Amino acid sequence: MPVPTQEQYIKMLDTAKSEGYAYPAINVTTLEVINGALKAFAAAKSDGIIQVSLGGGAFASGSAVKDAALGAIVLAEAVHTLAEQYDVLVALHTDHCQANKVDSFLRPLLEASKKRIASGKGPLFNSHMLDASDLPMEQNLALSKQMLKECAALGIVLEVEIGVVGGEEDGVDNSGAHADKLYTTPADMLDTYEALNPLGQFMLAATFGNVHGVYKPGAVKLEPKILRDGQKVVADQYNDDMRLVFHGGSGSELADIREAISYGVIKMNIDTDTQYAFSKPIMLHMAQNIAGMLKIDGEVGNKKVYDPRTYLAKGENGIAERLQVAASDLLSEGKTLFGKI
Repeated sequence: MPVPTQEQYIKMLDTAKSEGYAYPAINVTTLEVINGALKAFAAAKSDGIIQVSLGGGAFASGSAVKDAALGAIVLAEAVHTLAEQYDVLVALHTDHCQANKVDSFLRPLLEASKKRIASGKGPLFNSHMLDASDLPMEQNLALSKQMLKECAALGIVLEVEIGVVGGEEDGVDNSGAHADKLYTTPADMLDTYEALNPLGQFMLAATFGNVHGVYKPGAVKLEPKILRDGQKVVADQYNDDMRLVFHGGSGSELADIREAISYGVIKMNIDTDTQYAFSKPIMLHMAQNIAGMLKIDGEVGNKKVYDPRTYLAKGENGIAERLQVAASDLLSEGKTLFGKI
């Protein structure tokens, strides 16, 4: 079963942390992006994570519907079906659900998982992300505790965010975030561990200067040692540490990626880079076949080049090539646990 069971998923996360690698996590919006991701993971012999954001779910539900939860269900069910054709494990996750979207997005997805479990299947998603980072810390942790209880009842992992990832993604603009919120403190990491560890399985997106989007070299100042310092505080008091997540991974320097992994990062979100990898070959196709794409001056065009399957397949391949690079960068290449757990 290439979409792992919850027991297999926990084993994936713990193995990545103990062996020093991380999983590429890609946001998907269409079947072409899903197929590109599956193709990449299989080619790299790397397990991976496919995730759906609110915007991605709304897009997948169609412009006449724009129901984020419905679209997420459609995409997740497609992954469950298509992943059966591959010999790697591909987990399902949702990305950045803000506090004011819990009732319209997270809870309907948890309800969908309840129905799947009642029918003898696993949950729809292996994990979900609650991003309550716009709330004061006390309120963030209070909501995180409540949602972790609801997820844990279904065996689902919860990812939370402490601090703010800068930049703009999926319609949420944090480009004006205060500088201090871009760097999670060790004290906040300790508070998070103490609040959540007794309740269930969780991951922490601690911020260390990471920003959504890509920028020219030098524009973003990452401080991975923040993760080290936070982990040390937890280790000193509890002889334990946390599973960490790297948001805003697109365009990051390889040295920063590898350093973050060494401090317990087991998942890196890659969205902007894969969007470009999908769009670039499509744009080149359009530019190189403009006469065939458009019926200019009364001509009939060329069906072979304006058939959407032609250029969408190129986008799928672009995604696959970029994610194979990601698997190499994150050291997950060749380390699939398929058939081993």
